[in-house]
Amino acid sequence: MSKRNAFSIVLMTLLVVGCTSNTKEKSKEDANTNTIEYTAEQIDHLGITDVNHLSAASKRALKWPTELGNEWFIEFGKLEPLKGDFAYEEGVVRRDPSAMIKENGKYYVWYSRSTGKTQGFAGDIENDKVFPWDRCDIWYATSEDGITWKEEGLAVPRGEKGAYDDRSVFTVEIMKHENKYYLCYQTVKSPYNVRVKNQVGLAWSDSPDGPWTKSKEPILSPADNGIWKGEKQDRHAVIKKGDFDSHKVHDPCILPFKGKFYLYYKGEQMGEEITFGGRQIRHGVAIADNPLGPYIKSPYNPISNSGHEICVWPYNGGIAALITTDGPEKNTIQWAPDGINFEIMSVLKGVDAHAIGLNRTADNEKEPTEILRWGLSHIYNNGDYQSIMRFTSHRKTSHTAKGESKEDKK
Repeated sequence: MSKRNAFSIVLMTLLVVGCTSNTKEKSKEDANTNTIEYTAEQIDHLGITDVNHLSAASKRALKWPTELGNEWFIEFGKLEPLKGDFAYEEGVVRRDPSAMIKENGKYYVWYSRSTGKTQGFAGDIENDKVFPWDRCDIWYATSEDGITWKEEGLAVPRGEKGAYDDRSVFTVEIMKHENKYYLCYQTVKSPYNVRVKNQVGLAWSDSPDGPWTKSKEPILSPADNGIWKGEKQDRHAVIKKGDFDSHKVHDPCILPFKGKFYLYYKGEQMGEEITFGGRQIRHGVAIADNPLGPYIKSPYNPISNSGHEICVWPYNGGIAALITTDGPEKNTIQWAPDGINFEIMSVLKGVDAHAIGLNRTADNEKEPTEILRWGLSHIYNNGDYQSIMRFTSHRKTSHTAKGESKEDKK
């Protein structure tokens, strides 16, 4: 008998297992002694035909948590227009709403605001507007009901010429801690070309109405270990790509967590590619002992394989995250007990909301997704202008046919 045939017989023998009781059984996954444990209930629940012939899909399913609940699964409704100053206004960009907090009997929100059309990179980038979020300042608005909003005015302006934030400040998030207020946001220094490296700035105040004191230097910058190829403005041409955040750090959000401050952010890599999951977008975290920093990037970065805008909230002693838009794990809700090692809790049909502004007044502990019941988003009214909208979601716990009993269904 050849060695090859002998190996095949041994391998097939190892793969043959029974499943006749409720006790855990073991199935050989491959020739490298990795095992899969399962119960008779799992086999029945997953509808597996023959435990002696496990497909790759069945092997993955058997590694899922034993009790697959639906408390993390939700569906989003259609975006709804808002009233007052958040109704669509031709010629004005209002986008990327922060989370909402409630102070003085009113909801407060901060957002990116600019005016005028977008010209792109083909013209005079020194004077043109290359993106809708270019030449933005941070404004804020208030509402008594979350529907009708009053624009209160400028909160954080762009910096003076030559400053790290002289071109645009945008995509802002709010954190309240010990009766102080902190705004973190993206910054761009002119000229805004395709190889420009975005950074993160910070402003703080004793009141949600300001005045705001801005950090003189960025609190977070891209990794400095990628190498561009040539001098042409081509963001895909690289000699070395570098870390996941070697090009840009975007969408910052700071959460107090376990006595420290976790700054979650989106990283864009130099030479970013399109893969089977879309754009190469991943998230990272930087941690500080003080809200003002310094923020030190975690050695575990990146902490996600996918995502776009940051959407994170505390739950059950850990941090939950809604991952959308890009990457092989997009449209999932994930949770990490330590705020770093995230696992998928549910996979959603889709997420119509973008740049989500969470309702921080929600009861985070009521259920995992309570904070997603309603909040703010934005919509592209056309290629030049965006407006802020309202999103809603609901838990989806069952599927019923027309006329079928819906006892205790949500």
